[in-house]
Amino acid sequence: MWPNKSLDFIKLENDNKGIHFALWKDATIVSVISLFIEGDRAQFRKFATDTSEQGNGYGSLLLTYLINFVITKNVLTLWCNAREDKTFFYKRFGMIQTPYTFLKEGIKYFIMEKIILLKK
Repeated sequence: MWPNKSLDFIKLENDNKGIHFALWKDATIVSVISLFIEGDRAQFRKFATDTSEQGNGYGSLLLTYLINFVITKNVLTLWCNAREDKTFFYKRFGMIQTPYTFLKEGIKYFIMEKIILLKK
């Protein structure tokens, strides 16, 4: 995700409060995502797939797993900061682009969210 940055760059102050998921291929992690739940809202961050494995569906598998996981936690809204060039990916999972944007390291991000319909 940030291959030219130090490990400290990607660390978050609240990392210890997150739930961290990884998808393994053989003995190698190929995709990761971190989930932070606050009440009935959850944000996923640090979602990345090894560049040599992108396009093989691993990120889609991991995000699908995460969406099903938040349903079991009674989350009503799932959201993320999506790079502008990746919004199409999140839209495939029913996420909606909000009007909120920001720049980080010269990259434009959109806040995207998905309303979770809980099964009764």
